[in-house]
Amino acid sequence: MMSTEAAAVALQDSAALWSVGEVPASDVVDAACDALVAGLDAPGLRILAACTRTEAYYDVLDLLPPALDGLGLVFYPFGSPEGVEPAARALARRVLAGGLAPWKLTFWSHKRGKLELPLLQRLAELDEQYALLGCSGGPVDEVDAEVTAIARRLAARP
Repeated sequence: MMSTEAAAVALQDSAALWSVGEVPASDVVDAACDALVAGLDAPGLRILAACTRTEAYYDVLDLLPPALDGLGLVFYPFGSPEGVEPAARALARRVLAGGLAPWKLTFWSHKRGKLELPLLQRLAELDEQYALLGCSGGPVDEVDAEVTAIARRLAARP
């Protein structure tokens, strides 16, 4: 079973990724269910976890703020620029856990456009290196290593 701390991080990550359009609302509901199973509890969390996949699409926008607030977590409005860095941290944790290929993190950063955080800017630059190496058939191990190092730094940010 997941620890309460890990469940809180997973819920915060899902909420941040939802806020930038990277995961569907149903992923947030799944994370809320996992949080309840792990032992976290708040009235808003229970209501959010009770959503069906169809309801999630329509209701997460209204149910997520009180669910996160009840746990002392942060809500990032859908489409807000404030959610970009937390979403990047969530993706970085996925890279470090082996659930996301390093190049996907660089691609995500690149498609975000102008980014304030230098680490995200560097990831966008590395996406171009992946593209060049892909065209030439060159090895990507060095780029993967740099992306992983950046992912560690991102994941460690408060």
